[in-house]
Amino acid sequence: MALRKLSGDSDCKSGTCPTLWGTEDGTDALVQGYVVTDPEQLAQIDLPEGETVVRVPMNILEDYFRARRN
Repeated sequence: MALRKLSGDSDCKSGTCPTLWGTEDGTDALVQGYVVTDPEQLAQIDLPEGETVVRVPMNILEDYFRARRN
């Protein structure tokens, strides 16, 4: 299934910065971000088997939702 870029860091120089992706059918979003490894932060989240947590700059989500309102 093809992905489309929904939002990303416009200041990204490397091309591999955190990004919000959507599936072509619009049913799912994929988040590219920094893997959270801090044990104190992870202890606050009840993660089920097979899930992980990634950190994404808030401006990426804000840009996406701002664009959706327009």
